[in-house]
Amino acid sequence: MTIPPGLVPFTFDLFVPTYPPLRSGRWALHHGENVLCQGYWSPARLVPHVTALVRGDHTWMSTTPTELESQETGVRLARGHVVVFGLGLGWSAVASALQPEVTAVTVVEIDPEVLALHRDLDLAAQLPPAAREKIRIVEGDAYTWRPDRPVDLLMPDIWLPLLSDGRVEEVRRMQDNVQATSIYFWGQELEIARHAAAAGHALDDDGIRAAIADFALPLIGPALPGYAGRLRQAAARHMRGRWLPGTTPPDLTNDLAPAAA
Repeated sequence: MTIPPGLVPFTFDLFVPTYPPLRSGRWALHHGENVLCQGYWSPARLVPHVTALVRGDHTWMSTTPTELESQETGVRLARGHVVVFGLGLGWSAVASALQPEVTAVTVVEIDPEVLALHRDLDLAAQLPPAAREKIRIVEGDAYTWRPDRPVDLLMPDIWLPLLSDGRVEEVRRMQDNVQATSIYFWGQELEIARHAAAAGHALDDDGIRAAIADFALPLIGPALPGYAGRLRQAAARHMRGRWLPGTTPPDLTNDLAPAAA
């Protein structure tokens, strides 16, 4: 396939499993090739192979740049015992298990059909034995599940939309039961951006710290170099007017410029 001038193929250095076509009840794995996809913070890229977990007319998870980039910060910073709420395609679980600093990965999933799908998928079989042995999948509710040992990182990803009202409060409910040392939740950059803007904070390092302090959650990621810029890029690409009521949206025009993948 000839790539149009100026269009950069999407590349990603973290492990992404191979997904065969499968179906379990209402769920199915769909595949596409050479798909043009916008990233979470990066501009549109051509993706050679995309897998999507679909139920009805809704895609719940995929291997698009938006999905991978919006979870990679948690995966890259994963340490110790990692708990993932929501199995989805299982990407964050297997990618976390490959991190040498991770000792165990517990995945909590409520839907028995998704659990059945993953029994057939057996993604752990694609991992080296040491990483494979770290993964445990359990059936449970993200809002009531309690760990049987200390949790170093909680990564909740149970939502269909990338942005939804009440998400911070929902993560607090989860954290009340889990008491994790650190948290990285799906779409947290957008939540930080909308709460910071509503409080009148700039979307810079200081404004991000102030917003997180109001969350009262041990979030990780903001200490990384360049985090504020990536947060602004994600907000510029995905907020789409969904700021909190009474907020004057910041000017994010410059953050639509191409970013590093």
